[in-house]
Amino acid sequence: MERGQGRAGRQGKRRARHHRLSDPLTIRGRFKNMERSRNQHAPAVKHRRKGIYVLPSLFTTASLFAGFYAIVQAMNGNFEHSALAIFIAMVLDALDGRVARLTHTESDFGGQYDSLVDMVSFGLAPALIMYEWALSGLGKLGWLAAFIYVAGAGLRLARFNVQVGSADKRFFIGLSSPSAALLVVGFIWVLHASGVPGRDISLLALAVTILAGVLMVSNIRYRSFKDLDLRGRIPFVSILAVPLAFVLFFLDPPQVLFLVFLGYALSGPFAAVLKFLRPARDKQQERVAKP
Repeated sequence: MERGQGRAGRQGKRRARHHRLSDPLTIRGRFKNMERSRNQHAPAVKHRRKGIYVLPSLFTTASLFAGFYAIVQAMNGNFEHSALAIFIAMVLDALDGRVARLTHTESDFGGQYDSLVDMVSFGLAPALIMYEWALSGLGKLGWLAAFIYVAGAGLRLARFNVQVGSADKRFFIGLSSPSAALLVVGFIWVLHASGVPGRDISLLALAVTILAGVLMVSNIRYRSFKDLDLRGRIPFVSILAVPLAFVLFFLDPPQVLFLVFLGYALSGPFAAVLKFLRPARDKQQERVAKP
């Protein structure tokens, strides 16, 4: 008798629990609790995601400020500060893309904003700095040379935006705008630090400005070094070269920067000439080899 009552009690508990689980009101209440819990955590997650997306734009905006600061300092005659600001803008420009890739926050907005900032920091600012330092005394020829540089930077950036996703990432087509900017302001920095007035070498400054502008819109290929794998095996010579480069940079920053970017700017035409001469040399060797 007692055993039958115990069995009936257990069955009654099962029915009650089944009724609670199948009750629409109970199920709806559980979903409401889950939704309420999710909504409590949602603002924090949304805020965290928003902060991650803002981070690359902060680097880009800092690069824009550096370019603006360079222009203001050039107008005040502080050309060394202007050159240093453009160098900082280049570092920030390199960081914003890497931050976006690391945080998986790449976007069309970020790409367009980056191009507009590059136009200011590496297009307009270097041309105005060069004009204030050396080209203003040449009259119309001076501002025409500065405009050639600005136009070259604009065309270079537009072409880069069009070719994104289709071009070979190992190479740039034309000298990149940050490299052209460092070539121009590095030239100013070296000579200004040496006490050479820009007006005394205005024709040489004119040639450097036009050369940088033309190289940006050329079809000459430059190594981008994007295929460089720092996690793989690195030659021992490269390991020694890195600390040596830092030592040289801190000994004479303007001269080292200018020589590095001058060498990079000339590496493209030099490689193009070698590529052009190689087929002719191969044909000549074939003729000599034939009996």
